[in-house]
Amino acid sequence: MLVSMSIELNHTIVATRDKATSARFLTDVLGLPEPTTYGPFAVVETANGVNLDFMDTDGEVHSQHYAFLISDEEFDAVAKRLEERGVATFADPGHSTPGQNTNDGGRGLYFDSPDGHNLEVLTVPYGGG
Repeated sequence: MLVSMSIELNHTIVATRDKATSARFLTDVLGLPEPTTYGPFAVVETANGVNLDFMDTDGEVHSQHYAFLISDEEFDAVAKRLEERGVATFADPGHSTPGQNTNDGGRGLYFDSPDGHNLEVLTVPYGGG
């Protein structure tokens, strides 16, 4: 089996009820550049060039999970912005334990987007500690 080491995730579509609000929430909380527009999408670009393309849907929004690897300094800033906005944070993906975790020697937390997507920030990738 041939394995390509040049394959990278380029973008994913994130279903929303209000693409502008959802994209702005993510950029505000993570401290990313303002969303841009491309066709029907509100586009959020991460530092590694992966785009999250927010698109309005008339149907039900099914919760998805999006995890963001960030530095310790960024983690502190994100946690503070979430607290200032009154957004609950959790140590686990099931949202059963409030707060943060210290998995793999790093820090992580989970929180919901305005559309109910399960967002995560972590300072060390799983298995990397």
